[in-house]
Amino acid sequence: MPRSDQPTHIEVRGARVHNLRSVDVDVPLGCLVGVAGVSGSGKSSLALGTLYAEGSRRYLDALSTYTRRRISQSARATVDEVRHVPAALALRQRPGIPGVHSTFGTATELLNYLRLLFSRLGSHRCPHCGAHAEPSMAVALMQPITCPACGREFFGPGAEDLAFNSAGACPTCGGTGIVRTVDEASLVPDEGLTIDEGAVAPWNTLMWDLMKQVCREMGVRTDVPFRDLTPAERDIVFHGPAVKKHILYHAKKGDNFAELDFTYFNATYTVENALSKAKDEKGLARVARFLREDVCPDCGGTRLSAAARGPVVGGITLADATAMTLDELAAWVPRVPSRVPDELRPMAETICAEMAEPMERLKQLGLGYLSLDRASSTLSTGERQRVQLARAVRNRTTGVLYVLDEPSIGLHPSNVDGLLGVVDDLLSDGNSVVLVDHDVRVLRHADWLVEIGPGSGADGGRVIAQGPLPRVEKDPGSRIAPFLTGERRVRVRERAAAADVFARGAVRLETGAVHTVRPLAVEVPRGRLTAVTGVSGSGKTTLVLESLIPGLRAAIAGEALPAHVRSADAAGLARVNLIDATPIGANVRSTVATYSGVLDDLRRAYAKTDAARERGLKAGAFSYNTGSLRCPTCDGTGQISLDVQFLPDVDVPCPDCGGTRFSPAASEVRLAGDISLPELLGYTVDQAREALGQTRLRTARAKLEVLHDLGLGYLTLGEATPALSGGEAQRLKLASELTRDQADALFVFDEPTIGLHPLDVEVLLGVLERLIRNGATVVVIEHDLDMIANADWVIDMGPGGGEAGGRVVCAGTPEELAACAESVTGRYLAEELAG
Repeated sequence: MPRSDQPTHIEVRGARVHNLRSVDVDVPLGCLVGVAGVSGSGKSSLALGTLYAEGSRRYLDALSTYTRRRISQSARATVDEVRHVPAALALRQRPGIPGVHSTFGTATELLNYLRLLFSRLGSHRCPHCGAHAEPSMAVALMQPITCPACGREFFGPGAEDLAFNSAGACPTCGGTGIVRTVDEASLVPDEGLTIDEGAVAPWNTLMWDLMKQVCREMGVRTDVPFRDLTPAERDIVFHGPAVKKHILYHAKKGDNFAELDFTYFNATYTVENALSKAKDEKGLARVARFLREDVCPDCGGTRLSAAARGPVVGGITLADATAMTLDELAAWVPRVPSRVPDELRPMAETICAEMAEPMERLKQLGLGYLSLDRASSTLSTGERQRVQLARAVRNRTTGVLYVLDEPSIGLHPSNVDGLLGVVDDLLSDGNSVVLVDHDVRVLRHADWLVEIGPGSGADGGRVIAQGPLPRVEKDPGSRIAPFLTGERRVRVRERAAAADVFARGAVRLETGAVHTVRPLAVEVPRGRLTAVTGVSGSGKTTLVLESLIPGLRAAIAGEALPAHVRSADAAGLARVNLIDATPIGANVRSTVATYSGVLDDLRRAYAKTDAARERGLKAGAFSYNTGSLRCPTCDGTGQISLDVQFLPDVDVPCPDCGGTRFSPAASEVRLAGDISLPELLGYTVDQAREALGQTRLRTARAKLEVLHDLGLGYLTLGEATPALSGGEAQRLKLASELTRDQADALFVFDEPTIGLHPLDVEVLLGVLERLIRNGATVVVIEHDLDMIANADWVIDMGPGGGEAGGRVVCAGTPEELAACAESVTGRYLAEELAG
């Protein structure tokens, strides 16, 4: 029997993580708690930075020091006290970037079960004569199998022998299913350049610059246009032997010379060498433009070796099974036990029963259209996050705190019901769920709401409303309440009249069949906002990111169109810009000030002051990356990392500069009412805008004004850009575009409402409207009904996902889409417009 004095709430006292202002809050246990608030208000700081950080840290503290040294741990949260917090699991907003071997099957771990199934239950092929033996207990008992044809013994493959990222990999493609060969046409894109001017593109990005000198020693003229080289010289550039040459190297900076013996890397081998060292998608991206990708001729794209494709269960191979969609696999797996000998049936039923739960979860989350061999890198953020969610909940734990960071990201409205069903299952198993989200359908499902705000950054960090849903809906201090009750809708654009949508012309695209997408012919109105919609897997990404963008870019550049693109009419366009939610910058050295260009203006301004001139300080001295004024202790990063052995490394503000990144000497140069550059970088955009209001720094003020208009006024200038949310990153990428004439530009936004509160969606729509007024053509891939309702034109893909989708269901105004009976999106949009 449960004890009557068991705690009913998690008690948080004095939470000061990031911008939280000593927050005190009680979070009910055993129910769904929604955390709402505008972007940057402190929602994730409470949910992940406090509740999850303390729940996971305390659980790990119970483990041995030996184990803790091998686990990535959370640092201690900045909070006075957290009582009654259970062991915690988190589902983060941005799943990690998958490796080149990752597929839907490996990510869901269903492939592990399948490999076990084919290893233990399969009819195995004799490596001596190729005949198949009947399924038996031999592999499970680690005994040899006797071939019924030649009588020789062999051992059947274990599960690991069937893995394409291990012993079962196709030797030709290394288990990737793709062979990459060097595309010689890409090695010298401009034959009008000389080699000294950089004609050989791989030597500019993948190899040392001195390779040009080595090439000269190989007998190639490097000072004449590449087109004038003899066939023999060109052959040396592309295929020359790897011989050592003695060169006199002159450093670009300074007068230093050095004699070196250097091995010649021809242009082709330079690319092949870089490809062999690429271990992830980022590494592949560096060499991708020099490569041609084809399906592996040996494995047919299955990634598996011939031996791994040998076992057969119920007439199909492992390659056949992984080519199935999840829906097809879920129908096939239950039939397996009836297709094996009686003595194998108990083992078959056990393996198949283990697969049933994860398959049902993934189908519940709307992923039934995906095949197990689908590369994870081709999945959308929403698809990857749902895979992560299914893995997190399959173990049927009890008494755990699940912290979900915006799980509705990337979900079509039709999939939200499945998400809420998974959450309900977690609760019915005796767990607690804290869910950060903006989707009002998700928040309406909560038993208890905590709203953080009222604004962002320094204007947020307080609990402005909390309690059961009815109480929050009546709270005058709540900013989400009007959207929960339906009193307020996001309607901020004056849309073009239906008859005038194409008045400024159209961008036209025709494609052949690719993936599961049928041949298409679409028109995108110029100078308008177009939303591309549809359920997950319907073909939105293929249409826009794999067809429209590369097709138009090729047409603009006068290059060959992608193989599946039949025609792309880019008349009048000179630029196609993709604005997605990928993080900005690689480390803490990239900040809002550096990315926006404001720091360059400020460095020049500080260098012009009398104090700087007296000290001989030029603009370069004020760089915290390379300048003489940067802090020598932290080298301009503002923080140092402390190694605490078996405890997690602790990143702390630099003890000498206090996190400002500069040495004390930088504070002696002051500007704009006696402010130093280190102090100014600690200001928010809005504070800096006000501080510089009376100065002559027009360019810096204009850039800060743009950031304010983008709704980013709460960000500090010194804030590291990799830590920004996806929505913040997207808007910051637009900072340099808002003031330009955009009549020759097409902007594509990949789910720009990710992580945005309805009030933030209004700001974003204002930004898009500003681009359109400057002449831009804007295309958004979108699930958010508010964004769709504000579009001038909608192209809806579907009607289903995978093989059930891949065509244009409706192209028209939002009202025409809402009236389309075949459109799944239209059904939900009709409710939105009617409300």
